[in-house]
Amino acid sequence: MSIEIKRIYDPAEAADGKRILVDRLWPRGMTKERAALYCWMKDIAPSQALRVWFGHNPEKFDEFARRYTEEMDTDLTKQEAASQLLEIGSSEQLTLLYAARNTSINHALIIKNYLQKKLIDEHRTG
Repeated sequence: MSIEIKRIYDPAEAADGKRILVDRLWPRGMTKERAALYCWMKDIAPSQALRVWFGHNPEKFDEFARRYTEEMDTDLTKQEAASQLLEIGSSEQLTLLYAARNTSINHALIIKNYLQKKLIDEHRTG
């Protein structure tokens, strides 16, 4: 399974495989046609309260990552969304799309790491 992340504003490419938007809010100025999505999984996005608290502040990123990972571990809706992403990605390339400007501090990175850890854990126990 290969998981990539990409800004939704970057052009869609065939190599993206299944393109899945993982933001809670629809990206400003983006059309559905240009997004070329397989689906929109807003349920896996950080909670509104956590998103507002973080505010894309680089100094808060480590704590944001810890809190967001905890949300994914404890929220049944997020757990189901993560399982769906793993299922979708089991047969082809998976590209998680996000709208944040910063490519090195965003929730899609955390989702990617979370899914990769789940795969490693499954491989160890499976």
